[in-house]
Amino acid sequence: MWCQSIIDSKLAACVDIKRTTSVFRWEGEINSVPEWDIQIRTSESNKNELISKIKSEHSYDVPQIIWWPVESTKEYSDWVKGE
Repeated sequence: MWCQSIIDSKLAACVDIKRTTSVFRWEGEINSVPEWDIQIRTSESNKNELISKIKSEHSYDVPQIIWWPVESTKEYSDWVKGE
């Protein structure tokens, strides 16, 4: 899976992967498909490069990419930034 390359390239410190089912409308049809729910921990400085990598390697035309700022302990934040 391309998630390994995210860690290898040091664009993220951690990737969590969970199997899920998504129900959505795409091009006028309702779909119910198995998917992967992936959460990626990265730094703000890596965000744009990470988004570009996901878009270039993902099989969907429009992968769901969402982010939000978070607060964490200094130690955890330092670890993420260091990776």
